[in-house]
Amino acid sequence: MQRLLGGIEWRNDEAVIFGRHIVTRRKVAWYGDSDFGYKYSGIVRQALPWTPELMELKRLTEGLTGVAYNSCLLNLYHDGEEGMAWHSDDERELAPGGAIASLSFGAERRFLFRHKASKQIIEQSLAAGSLLVMRGATQDRWVHSLPKMKRVVKPRINLTFRTMNR
Repeated sequence: MQRLLGGIEWRNDEAVIFGRHIVTRRKVAWYGDSDFGYKYSGIVRQALPWTPELMELKRLTEGLTGVAYNSCLLNLYHDGEEGMAWHSDDERELAPGGAIASLSFGAERRFLFRHKASKQIIEQSLAAGSLLVMRGATQDRWVHSLPKMKRVVKPRINLTFRTMNR
């Protein structure tokens, strides 16, 4: 966790929502095999080259999931006041039906899935060191969120390993 906090080129996330440019307190970083451009929330990000720590975590995650990843979106939540609204990771740049492996460090947080048709909600607790894999039709059939948790005062780093279309 400390190496990620100090060794990653963190930037405040930006989004264009209903025509308004928003800068979040949450920070992000985008790394990959090449300088992949990744567009989400109306902003394009260019991938940075892997750090040794990220490369090691990528290899570990690939071994556990059996999937080869070529990029990673990192999120830094400073405390429970920061979260992520309901969404699907369904951007065109992502390999269709590809796996997204979510590796967590730091504070334990709730993670929710909501089925797009039935509205069924499934809650998962993501503790430090947990690995959650979303694959297949997950992004087509479900949305997910990281709700705010005001009692959480410690930071959380989340690495989402992805496969981008080449």
